[in-house]
Amino acid sequence: MNSNQLKDLKLKANEIRRLIIEALDGANHNTGSGHTGGPLGMADVFAALYFNFMKHDPQNPDDPDRDRLLLSNGHICAVLYSSLALSGYFPTSELKTFRGFETRLQGHPHRGVLPGLENTSGPLGEGLSQAIGIALARDIDKKTYTVYCATSDGEHQEGNIWEAVMLAGKLKINNLIQIIDFNNIQIDGPVDKTMPLEPFRAKYESFNWHVIDIDGNDMKEIVDAISQAKEIKDKPVIIIARTIPGKGVSFMEGDYRWHGMPPGLKDVSGAPPKDEQVAVAFKEIEEERKKIIMGKA
Repeated sequence: MNSNQLKDLKLKANEIRRLIIEALDGANHNTGSGHTGGPLGMADVFAALYFNFMKHDPQNPDDPDRDRLLLSNGHICAVLYSSLALSGYFPTSELKTFRGFETRLQGHPHRGVLPGLENTSGPLGEGLSQAIGIALARDIDKKTYTVYCATSDGEHQEGNIWEAVMLAGKLKINNLIQIIDFNNIQIDGPVDKTMPLEPFRAKYESFNWHVIDIDGNDMKEIVDAISQAKEIKDKPVIIIARTIPGKGVSFMEGDYRWHGMPPGLKDVSGAPPKDEQVAVAFKEIEEERKKIIMGKA
């Protein structure tokens, strides 16, 4: 991938971050709720998937040959909704209805109400099992599409996801790529304080997975990792994307308090006053866009 293509993907990620803030601003006004840290941190991964790797068509969202992306950690759905809207599945203006009454953009995705959603997610730890089922059905149907599954580090504290890990490794399911948002935050604080996961890579390798460990906010590393993952044909793949929660908004970055809180809801120590948080976030994202255009980011 050349430098211009990488720049285009970085700009897409930047626009996804802007749309995430728009959606969360709407969610705050609609219900006073919303998750911020994870969606901003995963914007680079979702930009690479939707605008470079995934075979999908907003005009034909049920194409039987499309690639599938399942979101297991459904609480970060603001990044999924923003990616779908930017891809053309529905108008970006609808993002302002996020978490509102009778909206299609529920706080956790609900398959069947919005084009482009492959699974319903809310209870953590279920998405990988769903992805395995789809991959098995694909093989029965003699299809060749890729199944992607986005997961989180926090949900790996649950037992059911490890049952799925064992099964996928046992069956040597190929064209199954899990991308984990390893940002080390959950609603109660740092993951490594709540329930440590390390040695994480060794655990997956022991269950016969191919493991790729990357900086999940470095677009080149993301592109290289997914390209490599698609070449692995004898086992499932997990990409450990070590991301910065709240990426792109300085007062949110790395702060677990933004895991489950939208901007504008509360005054938070170290952050602008609540009535200025959205404006500051937009300003920083716009400044980053200019840096990308100038080749400085």
